[in-house]
Amino acid sequence: MTPHTSPSPGLLPPAHPDREHWFDLPSLRISVRTARDTVRRRLRDWGLPGDVCTDAVLLVSELATNAVIHSGSSHMLCGLSLTSHEQLRVEVHDDGHAPAGPAGSRSATLDESGRGLLIVQQLADSWGTSRSDRTGGNSVWAVLRTEI
Repeated sequence: MTPHTSPSPGLLPPAHPDREHWFDLPSLRISVRTARDTVRRRLRDWGLPGDVCTDAVLLVSELATNAVIHSGSSHMLCGLSLTSHEQLRVEVHDDGHAPAGPAGSRSATLDESGRGLLIVQQLADSWGTSRSDRTGGNSVWAVLRTEI
């Protein structure tokens, strides 16, 4: 599946105002752990199934790591939205100036990194990139079905 490189497609607003959560972090490697922990806590509070939480934590980890390593930005904005259509959207926005559109490079068998977007592609029901209207940089998003 290739990423969508367009404005965020057809996502309806959350069914409940408390089903959207945003948090800002410095663009540092240690912030990736904070992003994972924050997503895990929020989704547990929302009562989502464990497998959805696990997948969402992995998605935010990969997207945040990508933003820290490749965007050249000073901070990132992470977001979660749960819709009435049984979808969870995970977003990471940066304030970098590189063009949106991660290509997803092929890693050699023994490489220790470089598989993040491949993981996102395999795990998410859909994903993509766009210019962020929240930070002026890029946004990378992924959607999971929650079936709650």
